[in-house]
Amino acid sequence: MAGSSSARASELDDLQNKIASQKVELQKLDQQIRDLSGKITTTKQQSTSLKNQIAQLELTRKKLAGDITVTQKKISIANLAIKKLTVEIGQTLDEMDRRRMALANSMRRLNNEDSVGLLELALSSGSLSGFIDQTESFYQLGGELDKSINGLKTQKISLDGQQKKKVQEKNTLTSLQSQLSDQKQIADQNKQQKNTLLTQTKSQEATYTKMLNDSLVKKQEVETEISNIESKIDIIINPKSLPKTGTGILSWPLAKIIITQYFGNTAFSTKNPQVYNGKGHNGIDLGTPVGTPIKTAGDGTVLGTGNTDLACAGASYGKWVLIRHTNGLSTLYAHLSLIKVESGQSVSTGDIIAYSGNTGYSTGPHLHFTVYASEAVSISSLKSKVRGCGTYILPVSSYSGYLNPLSYLPSN
Repeated sequence: MAGSSSARASELDDLQNKIASQKVELQKLDQQIRDLSGKITTTKQQSTSLKNQIAQLELTRKKLAGDITVTQKKISIANLAIKKLTVEIGQTLDEMDRRRMALANSMRRLNNEDSVGLLELALSSGSLSGFIDQTESFYQLGGELDKSINGLKTQKISLDGQQKKKVQEKNTLTSLQSQLSDQKQIADQNKQQKNTLLTQTKSQEATYTKMLNDSLVKKQEVETEISNIESKIDIIINPKSLPKTGTGILSWPLAKIIITQYFGNTAFSTKNPQVYNGKGHNGIDLGTPVGTPIKTAGDGTVLGTGNTDLACAGASYGKWVLIRHTNGLSTLYAHLSLIKVESGQSVSTGDIIAYSGNTGYSTGPHLHFTVYASEAVSISSLKSKVRGCGTYILPVSSYSGYLNPLSYLPSN
């Protein structure tokens, strides 16, 4: 038993050192990803050109590769943690066996003492002092028995805690492995996007500029179609159906918040009325690199998901998710790279529902986040008359149904 305990203690020290070393490497990788994210933001702010677009895609590739390495490192740490917990559970079981043996010995001794009554003890002791010594021994055995029982209870509580923690680590490991698969898929999409862009433009700046102009025209025409439909939706919102405005009604869908465009008649929408058809920005834009986990802003049900690029590439939301919450609000998450939920699915606040991207009409990687009055929004199938476009599926709402997200989000 002693040799086994010594071996386990040595293995624990080794595992602990490995975990500490991996965590140091993880911190360095996290810093590299932060640096790359900053460069992506800088590139986005530069003038639009084929050169900058390729540079941004290449930075995104490096950042996604870093994300994958970080996740693999976290998986390694989780595996080491599970091994460490396995050794600790083995130690606890050994200690419980030792205490069980001690308890069994105490009970045998107590049974032997208990089979001799106090009168027999007094008669057999030969003296008063001998009787007192034997009586004290009797009660000492009882105390040892209580101590052994309490020790077993303590070890059982410790074992339950260790086993629960092991289950949690395994759940974390499963989640990380799923995330790793997602990140690899997004990295493949990014590679394909770069290859497609180079094929379409043949590395010619003039061709790329023409593509951008065509995309903007298509965006304007699609927005006009949607606007014409929404202008005909006449819904008067019942104020009682909405939660009172205030911070914290909804949660932020991203861990790090960088607002790149606000709701309503922003400077960009005012300078570019053709983009929003003169109606202002119907949500807020949150700057974030491709592949960032997107979390639901509240408990609710997925009303639908879609990808407008399938019907009209580069003209609208791209990949999107619409969620109806339990408080009279609905939220839209758009320009995604990968969707992780499906229509009808129940979600809880903070669940990962997608990853950020650059799909649809987007001037750079970001999340478009819209808040609706639930009674005003629905998912519609619209057959476009725009050249080269088919039937696209996306959320539409009366103008009265668009709400300022900052009225319901925590102060940033």
